[in-house]
Amino acid sequence: MHRTYSLRTARAPTASDLQNPIPVPPSSTKGPRFFGPGGIASSFRRTTAGSFGPDLSRKLAQLVKMEKNVMRAIEICSGERRDAARQLSLWGADNEDDVSDITDKLGVLIYEVGELEDQFIDRYDQYRITLKSIRDIEGSVQPSRDRKHKITDQIAYLKYKDPQSPKISILEQELVRAEAESLVAEAQLSNITREKLKASFSYQFDSVREYSEKVALIAGYGKALLELLDDSPVTPGETRPSYDGYEASKQIIIDCENALATWTFETAAVKPTLSFKVGGYEDLNEDVHNLNIDDDEEEAWNEEQEQEPQAVAA
Repeated sequence: MHRTYSLRTARAPTASDLQNPIPVPPSSTKGPRFFGPGGIASSFRRTTAGSFGPDLSRKLAQLVKMEKNVMRAIEICSGERRDAARQLSLWGADNEDDVSDITDKLGVLIYEVGELEDQFIDRYDQYRITLKSIRDIEGSVQPSRDRKHKITDQIAYLKYKDPQSPKISILEQELVRAEAESLVAEAQLSNITREKLKASFSYQFDSVREYSEKVALIAGYGKALLELLDDSPVTPGETRPSYDGYEASKQIIIDCENALATWTFETAAVKPTLSFKVGGYEDLNEDVHNLNIDDDEEEAWNEEQEQEPQAVAA
């Protein structure tokens, strides 16, 4: 792609890839579409999402479709950014030696941001696909709800129209069976919703965290490249000192590649901290920092809690 050195050359698995050896499949959004990147399909999804399907799953179906539009937008941004990186390198090639070298290397870094966005789409899609599994189970629960409501309405109608009808007892037995089926389906929905919700947003936040931290690394090396560019003004006729930063700029790119290749969640620079403890979440700081509760007030609160059961018993 570039004239000197590219992060795309002989790409080896990164430390983050080795931590998760199962490859992330390409995003389902990376396929053919109608009439260009945005296309009719995106507009259709946005306007019709949630208009079809069982009532219970419509809201989540709308969210899944909207997330697909988000991924399409990121895909467009990724392609445009890589095109801009190429153009930056082409423009810089016609300038003086220092500008040419720096813009070429900056193009490499910006191109890498576009590549990270492309990888981000694949990981982000795992979040969307997991949400779809909740949508599917919601859709499967809807028929049992509808059947129970239908039988209940039939019983109410017969009790009003013909209280002595023998069908009432038959329908009541069917209602008992329908309620049992619905109870099982609702419990399954509750369990799967919590499991898949937690898993899906873990996918999303892990992908956002990796993308953000790697982009921050690239930005830091980009700033280091700019330090090699002499921006001191020269008077007309004065000759600017010759540029000797080729090796330094190349080493910056190599260091950037090494930093990206060795990045893992354990070595991440940003560590979230909370003012309260969350059991089982190792990445959060286990110490309590911001709960400034006075000891006397806490003791009074504990005594009040101990007295409440006695008052109730009395």
